[in-house]
Amino acid sequence: MVCLVLGIGAWAGPASADSRRVWVKQIPDAATWQHYSKRVSSDELGKFIIDVRTNDIYFIDVNVFNIHADFVLGELLKLPWTTENVREYNLNYERVKPRFILGYLTHHLKVDRWSFAFWEGDKIGAPDVVRAKKRLGETFFVKNLAFRPDSPMQQKVATEVKRMGHATVTNDEIYKAADFQAFHLGRAVGKLRVVPVGTPFESLVFGRSEIVLLQESYPDITPVAGIIATTFSTPLSHVNLRANAWGIPNAGDKKARDKYAALDGKVVYYEVTDTGGTLREATPAEIKELEGKIAAARHVDLPRAKLEVPRLAMLTRMRAKDATIYGTKAANLGEIVTANVRGVNVPEGFGVPLFFYAQHMKQHGLDAKVEALLREPRFKADAAWRKQALEELRAAIAAAPMDPASLDAIYKRVRLRLGGRGVFVRSSTNAEDLPGFNGAGLYDTVANVVGKKALGEAIKTVWASVWTLRAVDEREAFGIDHRQVFGGVLVQVGVDATAAGVLVTKNLYDPTDKNSFTINAKWGLGMRVVEGQRVPEQIIFDPTNDGTKIISRADDPVMLRFDSKGGIVEVKVPEGSGVILTEERAKQLADQVQKFIPLFPRGKPLDVEWVLEGEKFWTVQARPFVGG
Repeated sequence: MVCLVLGIGAWAGPASADSRRVWVKQIPDAATWQHYSKRVSSDELGKFIIDVRTNDIYFIDVNVFNIHADFVLGELLKLPWTTENVREYNLNYERVKPRFILGYLTHHLKVDRWSFAFWEGDKIGAPDVVRAKKRLGETFFVKNLAFRPDSPMQQKVATEVKRMGHATVTNDEIYKAADFQAFHLGRAVGKLRVVPVGTPFESLVFGRSEIVLLQESYPDITPVAGIIATTFSTPLSHVNLRANAWGIPNAGDKKARDKYAALDGKVVYYEVTDTGGTLREATPAEIKELEGKIAAARHVDLPRAKLEVPRLAMLTRMRAKDATIYGTKAANLGEIVTANVRGVNVPEGFGVPLFFYAQHMKQHGLDAKVEALLREPRFKADAAWRKQALEELRAAIAAAPMDPASLDAIYKRVRLRLGGRGVFVRSSTNAEDLPGFNGAGLYDTVANVVGKKALGEAIKTVWASVWTLRAVDEREAFGIDHRQVFGGVLVQVGVDATAAGVLVTKNLYDPTDKNSFTINAKWGLGMRVVEGQRVPEQIIFDPTNDGTKIISRADDPVMLRFDSKGGIVEVKVPEGSGVILTEERAKQLADQVQKFIPLFPRGKPLDVEWVLEGEKFWTVQARPFVGG
């Protein structure tokens, strides 16, 4: 049975608690609500309990009682926290309520809407939802509250409730209706730059001290002092992950262009809180306090690369310590595969060691070209010059012929060990997936590579991405020595994903929740999830009780799939595709991730990329989560 109360222990009750202070039978006004509710992120939360035998309602002080059970067992029933009493209490989350209806009240501050809801594991039926609404209408100062389903099961109940003539609202509707979404809190001073609509991503060059107003979704961005965007999707897009790592204020505000365009080019003060943003001209005092303090001084030392090892190693022969040979991405997956944990699926693959990148660069004099660039004063001082110089360097890396013997050996391994199937050619540098620097999205992946010639070109494309502007500027912001960065490659069997996404082993929407995972998903291959171009499906999943809370549903009408001739194509999402992250799928994915969490440093959340093939989940990347 799904149960909310899992731990058994003595409940001491609130200090000097009495019934007049810790609960009331009605909330007649906003002032009373403020006393009995609390602020969590951008919402005000309260709790109510209805005794189904007497129809009495209790609005409890959530600042005193962490969970409903604290009040029910400790205050109402005066019962000890024994296994039997907890078991009896948990029956109130079944469809038939033996004693209590246990609910939540929420004021969604960003959209100024009110709703009532139930724990996502509650199997409550439509009659009890309607009963709760009627009782709230008699005792709560906000009338005609909308029922908000928090789980896929409750969404079916909401359909019935709506048919009965009662108001409902979904988390998806609330999320997409909000004009403002905070992604990283903070404050900064910098020159505001409004990026015009239609500005190509390839032409963007930003200064480290700029606060940028973006009017379109971009797949990435170089380091800046602050971000405000008129379109926003998810905390797990590359832009938002990057801002978290930099520790800068970052938010979405659909009306930002209208509110702040007149400040373009001026030095501004920018602050992001849970419920809103402030952007105005900076005062002299604010400039003095914050200018030059864009981010705390950081320095990431890379483990010394081992360039003398030319062996092509299968993931089954690789461990985390081999990151200095094969790069961190491949080594992390190798650690998972080598541990041979039952029920964890990783596509077959092998590492092309850093040796081959160093060989390619030296054979064609490209290492000397890199050294000349790094010594050039304009490389650091002039972003536009740096961008152009890096484009020329990448073109030179891609144009230089790959060593024939090396390509023969790599392609032979694809044919003999991977069955000659289409492969993903992925970056696995020694400057990504590290504690304190995950480098999400810095380097390139080439999908569904078929044939020897295409394999060689894909490997060179990945090598060249070591020198993208975003990668160089990101490493610069973290004090990484570019001379110590080398491009490894992970070659994996391509999975033509039904769906794909990202899982982070923490709740990114509620910092007080220490158990849940945040999961994003879209139909097809996973590139669209992290690019942040459209809103993905988002859920919060609690593996301690299998609770599935819906945040948003995917709104992208197209998806990426394999082309039979190699590469990828964009196709329509089939009609009636339905929900990606069902409760069953979310549990299966979370169970798989939990099995390899012990292989990574304790106490640190993981960022896991996954793909779904039919009903089978594959893990394709695991790394420390940095930020937020």
